[in-house]
Amino acid sequence: MRDRLERMRHRLDEIRHRLAMRERMEKGRDRLEIGERLGKGRDRLAIGDRLEKMGERLAIGDRLKETPSPRRVAIVVVVLVAGATALGVLAGGGGGDADQVPEAGRQSNAERRASFLARIIPPGEEAPDTSGETGVPRSVAELAKRLPVDQKVAQLFLVGFQGRDLNATVYRQLRRLDLGGIVIGSRNYTGPQQLASLAGEAGVVARKAKHVPPWVMATQEGGEFSDFAQLPPATAASDLETVDQGVAEARAAGRALRPLGINRVLGPVVDVGRAEDEAIGPRAFSSDPQRVASYASALVEAYRDTRVFTAVQHFPGLGSASQSTEVGPANVGLSLEELSARDLVAFRSAFRAGAPGVVISNGLYEPDDFVTPGSLSRSITTDLLRDELGFEGVAITDDLADPSVTALGTVPDAAVQAVDAGADMVQISGSAGDQQAAYVAVLRAVRSGEISRERLNQAVLRVLSVKRDYGLIR
Repeated sequence: MRDRLERMRHRLDEIRHRLAMRERMEKGRDRLEIGERLGKGRDRLAIGDRLEKMGERLAIGDRLKETPSPRRVAIVVVVLVAGATALGVLAGGGGGDADQVPEAGRQSNAERRASFLARIIPPGEEAPDTSGETGVPRSVAELAKRLPVDQKVAQLFLVGFQGRDLNATVYRQLRRLDLGGIVIGSRNYTGPQQLASLAGEAGVVARKAKHVPPWVMATQEGGEFSDFAQLPPATAASDLETVDQGVAEARAAGRALRPLGINRVLGPVVDVGRAEDEAIGPRAFSSDPQRVASYASALVEAYRDTRVFTAVQHFPGLGSASQSTEVGPANVGLSLEELSARDLVAFRSAFRAGAPGVVISNGLYEPDDFVTPGSLSRSITTDLLRDELGFEGVAITDDLADPSVTALGTVPDAAVQAVDAGADMVQISGSAGDQQAAYVAVLRAVRSGEISRERLNQAVLRVLSVKRDYGLIR
């Protein structure tokens, strides 16, 4: 009898041992599966389902009603806390605020505080938007699809900068953001060799960051209105004797600038001047609309022959403005009919010649009761430029840091308004702070729907298409 009891006791011990082993193995498998799901970042909601199943399997509620062992309570609490933490990270998209865009080249507090789970779980990808692809080369359309929204927005920005060497802040911006282009001006220039170094570095930084190559732009109108002394064109537009002279100087400029890394010119100026002109002055070739029209088409073709992008300026005409937009708000006191008969003659000619870009003026015009800069106006950029004149190239704002714009509002608000109105690129020469704030403002406007995804894609496809046409991308 005693032997029989002893065998039963051993048998019970063996059963308890097997049950304990099975429980530990089940818990181990559950933990491994949770870790696997967190590591791969798939099926995020399955964490909650698995916790629910674990709760059912362990009968947590029933066991809590009984007298639970301290060890089992501790295990349940740890599992629930870990699961809740993981779900909280997943629900928050990794712990960062999507609307907060860190300054170029600087790590944000959110990035420094990111938890381990936030770093290992990849963010969800946005569904590609294919709107606005009609007539676009397949390579460009595919590239646009691959670009996330933040990079698409960055492609719309053309920024100036301070500094004359490779330590300039713009290179940190290029590493951080997929900027559409930079503008090198007289404040950055000391000589041709140094210019080549600045321009070349922009491409090097973009390649290392695996970004779309940026435009490297300049304003090189001729004579005293050129940013780069010693480089052609040598003569200001008003001092040119003939259109042919202007063509020869434009070709010389293209041949000199492109090898130095300048692949885009903000010009030529095709405004029609006038005797008492205070806005454009000697930057205008002539006060005769037909002569300016001949000059406009000839220079567009000359620069195209040298593979340098041109953006004719300042649409729809600034020759009759009350003052320069670099001084303050400039009223162009002409009706649309008067503009059409005078200033738009040259722009039509430039567009027929294949001008790939146009700079939208910051002047004030009749369709907006002379209160909204043309660069921010849907009436000018969409209704007149696109719908009436049929221009299909890239529309670039004049500098949004000009007093003609900042006297009426902030640079970030102007950037949002310009893109929404129809501009494809916004030009900002001001501080890196203004540029960053404008980028954040446009990105938030896209995410909130203030700027539609269709409008964003339309602009990006134009920018990328022209970059392909001029060999920046394939």
